[in-house]
Amino acid sequence: MTQDWGKVLRKLDANRWEIPKSYKPGMRVPGIVYASEKMIESVMAGRALEQVANVAFLPGIVKASLAMPDIHWGYGFAIGGVAATRVEDGVISPGGVGFDINCGVRLLRTDLTEVEVRPLLRKLVDRLYEDVPSGLGSAGAIRLTPAQGEEVMREGARWSVRHGYGVPEDLEVTEEGGCIAGADPAAVGPKPRQRGADQLGTLGSGNHFLEVQVVDDVVNPAIAKAFGISGPGQVVVMVHCGSRGFGHQVCDDYVRIMDDTMAIYGISVPDRQLACVPTLSEEGQQYLKAMRCAANFAWANRQCIAHWTRLAFEKVFGRPWQEMGMHQVYDVAHNIAKMETHQVDGKRVQLCVHRKGATRAFPAGHPDIPARYRAIGQPVTIPGDMGRASYLCVGGERSLEDTFGTTCHGAGRIESRAEAKRLLKGRDIREELAEQGIVARAGGWASLAEEASLAYKDVDEVVGVCHDAGLARKVARLRPLGVIKG
Repeated sequence: MTQDWGKVLRKLDANRWEIPKSYKPGMRVPGIVYASEKMIESVMAGRALEQVANVAFLPGIVKASLAMPDIHWGYGFAIGGVAATRVEDGVISPGGVGFDINCGVRLLRTDLTEVEVRPLLRKLVDRLYEDVPSGLGSAGAIRLTPAQGEEVMREGARWSVRHGYGVPEDLEVTEEGGCIAGADPAAVGPKPRQRGADQLGTLGSGNHFLEVQVVDDVVNPAIAKAFGISGPGQVVVMVHCGSRGFGHQVCDDYVRIMDDTMAIYGISVPDRQLACVPTLSEEGQQYLKAMRCAANFAWANRQCIAHWTRLAFEKVFGRPWQEMGMHQVYDVAHNIAKMETHQVDGKRVQLCVHRKGATRAFPAGHPDIPARYRAIGQPVTIPGDMGRASYLCVGGERSLEDTFGTTCHGAGRIESRAEAKRLLKGRDIREELAEQGIVARAGGWASLAEEASLAYKDVDEVVGVCHDAGLARKVARLRPLGVIKG
């Protein structure tokens, strides 16, 4: 039976809707969904709201089970889901992180303009497609020995920089400096190691991409300037990918472990995909150690991709990347669980913050923001779809109080991959993008059809909700010029 969400949801304000605790016996907190009046109809039509309610059953959850405006159905948590559980007596759930651990976004700025790039755009896209491996099961130029694999797990992007794939400056503007503490390779089984051995420096498939973009509009010139964005017409590069098969296998391994051990701890959840254990349990601590290894793999992966992106620009434009000003703006994760201290009921409480398809968005002054941005706020990169736009934002003033310092992570799907392909059957998507001035390279028609604009919400609306709610403030709108997909 389909739930009539119109009778359940309570509108709190222009951007928030509540699923009351009374909706389901066993909910420990309400659900809070961020969406505009226009967007809420499509949200109610899917299955994701039931997942928001189910997350509210997790032991130790505080404040609310949250959903960002890019919410759509996922494994366990809805994508766009956020939940914070007390470390002392709460749980950790791999479904609250997802299979692509530390899928995230890296943004590089350049001194190039669209006028300079446009004549060489097709050559540039072809070069990037050749130099950055993409696609399902794709392998890269790096073959990690078992010992090197463990070094990557421990060091993350620092390993990549140490081996010449980038510069120390990149680490200064990467979340956690590109290496989250507490990673322990001993917690990682043989299958993740095997799957990750030849995947470092590869995009993968699905919604992962490498995009050459142009600044379309600057909303906040002062903050844009601090982020290295000078104005409309400036070319930037966005990388969106994660931990590849390594992270997928880590998640798969620990979902099985937790599914087998939940009952030992007396934990019951309404959906087996929310398998969880106490955060301080042996299984919980082992998962966190392995998850951090996968997060570090992802940061090392994006670091290598950024390096090869710079080299591809050098080949096409005949200048060192430094002369082209290809400096990193920021790199941020959007599938991760992190130990953070937040204000709960007037007290500072240590929490395990699950962000599943949600981006950290700390406001100005937070100590975890890189020193160069601390007085301004954390950069937040929000990819849209390959036919419309993406955004560069900054952490908003209400994010810490309302969402544990979190905002949306993208536009969010409204059509499944299968449905998108059905709707676009017979259409030449590459040619349609070309008519918009966008050059696309992909593994095939299906790769483009699955990720076409009609499969996604309008990123302008999604980011608009987060902007109006004070979770993240718009800085600049970025329009795609060239797209590489697996």
